[in-house]
This record gives sequence, C-alpha cells and structure tokens, in this order.
Amino acid sequence: MPTPSDFERMLRDVALRVTGPRVAVLSAVHDNPHADTESIIGAVRGQLGAVSHQAVYDVLKALTGAGLLRRIQPRGSVARYETRVGDNHHHVVCRSCDAIADIDCAVGHAPCLSASDDHGFSIDEAEVIYWGLCPDCSTRPSS
Repeated sequence: MPTPSDFERMLRDVALRVTGPRVAVLSAVHDNPHADTESIIGAVRGQLGAVSHQAVYDVLKALTGAGLLRRIQPRGSVARYETRVGDNHHHVVCRSCDAIADIDCAVGHAPCLSASDDHGFSIDEAEVIYWGLCPDCSTRPSS
C-alpha cells in the first residue's frame, strides 16, 4: 500500500510539483480503481475538505498526461481512472451494474498489439473491453 510519501515521490519523478490535491487524487484513485470523477471528488474532499470540482478535473488531467493515471471510458459510461498504467491490460465490464475489473493481456508479450492489418499505423497501445455479467448479476434472478 503506497504512502503519501510514495505518491510525492511519484509526482517528483514525473517533474510535477507536489500539492495536497495531487497527492489526495493519486491516493483516491489508488484506493478506488476504476473510480469515476464524482467518486474521486468525494474521496478527495473527505481527505482535504473543500476542494473544487475544477481543481480535481485539472489534477486528473495533469496526472493522466504525466502517465501516473490511466483514463478509461467504456461505451455508455463516464470516464474512470486507475493507477495501473503502462502494462497494456484490459477490462471486463458488467452490462448490468457497470462493475469493472482488470484483465491481463491475453498471452505473451502484448499480442493484441499485433493487429492483423495495421493500415500503416505504428501501434503502441490497444484497448480491449470484454462485456458480460459479473458474478453477482449473473446469479441474480431476472425480473
């Protein structure tokens, strides 16, 4: 479990100034993987007290741009954030309750980056989203 000093080091490593909101956002996203912006704002306010929506949006943008956070937005969902970056993992999303879980890349060294036809693109990332029902929703009686 990272400590506030770990988050401060992460910020310094990417040449970002260490601020209370930046540390609080990193902590909130680490503690709540795949959290939406409103959930992150709530967690940050719980830690720091008053902080504006815009401040959190600005921090999310800066941390995503610096590569400390990853922004995902499955079809029909609001943007969500996670601290698991740089490993080209994928996600599974529940069609019923919108739960999201991480899935490691299929097999070997990022096989999903070897497209059958890259159309001349230099591919460096692939976003695969699996859809289905989570265990809770798949066992719930249908109404």
